[in-house]
Amino acid sequence: MPNGPLTLPARLCLLAWDTARPAAGSTAHRPGPVRAGALAELARRGLLTDDDGIVTPADLDTGTGDAVLDGLLELVRESCPHPWRTWVTLRARVTLDAVREQLVADGYLRAEKRRVLGVFPSVEYALERRAAVEVLREETRQVLRGPLPVAGISERDAALAVLAAAAGLFGDSTPGRRAEELTGRAAAATPGLRGILRELSTAVTAGAAVAASP
Repeated sequence: MPNGPLTLPARLCLLAWDTARPAAGSTAHRPGPVRAGALAELARRGLLTDDDGIVTPADLDTGTGDAVLDGLLELVRESCPHPWRTWVTLRARVTLDAVREQLVADGYLRAEKRRVLGVFPSVEYALERRAAVEVLREETRQVLRGPLPVAGISERDAALAVLAAAAGLFGDSTPGRRAEELTGRAAAATPGLRGILRELSTAVTAGAAVAASP
């Protein structure tokens, strides 16, 4: 992937953009996939664990050094226990806003300040590094559809592809068997991550269905 330093939530945010229309579309405003990516990233790093379906911090002190991920960690630590599916939507806009600010700072997005009805301040985002996102989309598409063998795909790229497919960012082009193999690959080095990704994917798919309904 060309965007090695980018976290899963940042990549999922970028994948939601239609590179033919750099201004943010409806999918780029959906916080669910971005929050799911942040949860998966923290689970991959061992900072969030599963306790009988409940999202549980591994400890109360460790951080990542990433403002978005550490913000979510703090939120989980300070909140009542919830299952994974609840955390995909609970105050998810906070994570989306933080990711977009981070991507603006890194030059991937452009923030444009506006006023709604000429009075209320608002910020709109547009895609700035379109070529980089096009590469990211193409490589993720190849992970989803093949011909790359699953064993040769990195665990993070597999997790990205699974969540992107669940969010409908590439249509219905991913066979169920391929998605299941990618889920297994993503969880190869992280105990319990397979079940976590399934829960996150289910929640993201449900959110996509709601967003698509009239």
